[in-house]
Amino acid sequence: MTRDILPTAAPTRGWPVRADHCFQRIFLDNACGGVWYDFIPDRPAYARADRVVLDRAIALAEASLAGELDLVVLNRQSLAWRRARAARK
Repeated sequence: MTRDILPTAAPTRGWPVRADHCFQRIFLDNACGGVWYDFIPDRPAYARADRVVLDRAIALAEASLAGELDLVVLNRQSLAWRRARAARK
């Protein structure tokens, strides 16, 4: 989804991201409740995350694609967590 379907849908939806890694960041951060690399021990995240986190991330992606969740809001939350994390360092 994050490599093909979501980037293809992005322009017509007015989403602020187009790159696959941006979609992955948004959904993984929101699935984890914070910056994903604080919760997933290594990279690539999709190979290291537990099934619960992956299922949450997939559900968020599907809901965004269906118009049930606002991707812009999810992106803002992801970026806020990242700013807060950077400020702590």
